Amino acid sequence: MKQKQLQLNLQQNQKKKHKSKTLQNLVKEYIENILQTNIVLEKPKDISLGHYATPVAFGLAKELKKSPMQIADELVVKLENKDLFEKIESIKGFINFTLSRKFLQSLVDTALKNGNSFAKEDKKNEKILLEYVSANPTGPLHIGHARGAIFGDSLARVGKYLGYDITTEYYINDAGAQMDLLGISVSLAARDFIFNEVVEYPESYYRGEYLVDIAQQIIEKFGKDIIYDENRFKELALFAKDIVMQIIVKDLKDLGVEFENFVSEKSLYSSWNSTKNVLEKNGSLYTKDEKVYLQSTKYGDDSDRVVVRENGIPTYLAGDIIYHKNKFDRNFDKYINIWGADHHGYITRVKAAIEFLGNDSSKLEVILSQMVQLLKGGEPYKMSKRAGNVILMSDVLEEIGSDALRFVFLTKKSDTHLEFDIDMLKNQDSSNPIFYINYAHARINQVFVKSGISSDDIKNINFENLNSDALNLVYEALLLQSILVESFNKRDMQKITEYLYNLASSVHKFYNEHKIIGSDDEKAYLKVLSMVKLSLNVGLELLGIKAKEIM
Repeated sequence: MKQKQLQLNLQQNQKKKHKSKTLQNLVKEYIENILQTNIVLEKPKDISLGHYATPVAFGLAKELKKSPMQIADELVVKLENKDLFEKIESIKGFINFTLSRKFLQSLVDTALKNGNSFAKEDKKNEKILLEYVSANPTGPLHIGHARGAIFGDSLARVGKYLGYDITTEYYINDAGAQMDLLGISVSLAARDFIFNEVVEYPESYYRGEYLVDIAQQIIEKFGKDIIYDENRFKELALFAKDIVMQIIVKDLKDLGVEFENFVSEKSLYSSWNSTKNVLEKNGSLYTKDEKVYLQSTKYGDDSDRVVVRENGIPTYLAGDIIYHKNKFDRNFDKYINIWGADHHGYITRVKAAIEFLGNDSSKLEVILSQMVQLLKGGEPYKMSKRAGNVILMSDVLEEIGSDALRFVFLTKKSDTHLEFDIDMLKNQDSSNPIFYINYAHARINQVFVKSGISSDDIKNINFENLNSDALNLVYEALLLQSILVESFNKRDMQKITEYLYNLASSVHKFYNEHKIIGSDDEKAYLKVLSMVKLSLNVGLELLGIKAKEIM
């Protein structure tokens, strides 16, 4: 009686709060209620052994003074429930569970009824500020910036879908030496390419045709005298920065990335004195050789860091300190920064400053994004003339589109090196992962078209006679929510791309091995494929990719 009541409660909870419980947690909760103990629930590598397995018998062996195999045999009888499990087996001390057709059908019915909110979770009481890209506004985005942009945007999409209150932010580094250099670079580009003068370039300067375009706009607006007036180079830089930011925002939008907040570093410097006062009161600053240092070694840094130069001008680190004070003053529960891998050594000093400001640095999570090596036909991809010496993100987008670029950039963890060949993403076969997944989605559509059966025709179809291949395909499609939760918690979008590719592979295998149209199980198969299509569609959308209906 207790088992039946628990099963009834489980089904009611699943209907009312399907957005909050993953399939694995639903099953785990049921088993723990029966056994009155916490368990580990795993997925066997071989699905023929069951959908889930638990080693709970091994943990109970010492307490019960019985062998794990004997305990497992006894627990199989105790856990038996025909509504929930098709089969429960004791295998060498493990207890393996195969979910029932009836239970899987109830989950599918709920999922199809809720449509594109499938696997969505209830709102969580956690506010997250997610900052990423934040490239200097001195030139168009290169392909390395694209990796952080795609990862950050996908992380935000998945997190919001799972109920987190996430605000996305771009920090505009529009103060400091790079802005002075931008003004000089615009002037040199104008004199060299517009006025055909012989100019001497400094060792470090920005280059590329985009500077010539900016210079032409400046001359049209202000006249050519501004190009030669060193006192107006800051004005040049400010104008150029605004144009570059327009280019960056457009390129990001073409990639499917949009930000809720833009914060200017320059605008924050007005609060440097108040920030410095807080640091001084906490005894974290000292002066040496006319420089002001932050005692970051107190929090594990290799050396103390300069925050004010001899000339009284704050350093780049000072800007970051002000910015992070601004962040923490906005009272988020968590702060996530996605930085380039070259910023690895910067983490400790920023966290030290956060502590000195009286905040909890453990609330800041820094994710590093490694660089990308791009090939074309096995050879290094050519640098862009428009940008001087980098591969422009916009050039790659123009060649392969945002869907392919987004997907391939998420096929590896952001902190690992990524190398891929542009030409591979043009292949119309399984070697091109986004084509392969889209083909599975479009193939399901085509099956429905050929069958002449609509989604309304199959909504009340049951899975009573469903074979094990179809049953396992349903189970795989229902795992999306578990995958989303794990990928967000581990900050690993690769788990989603792997899941979608494997699900697409299962679709193609099922299609090739089973007659669907005209079979006795045609409508049941179509219902299974509807569930798969829903998972593919939702999964791709959360990666910022629109699933293709026709190929």
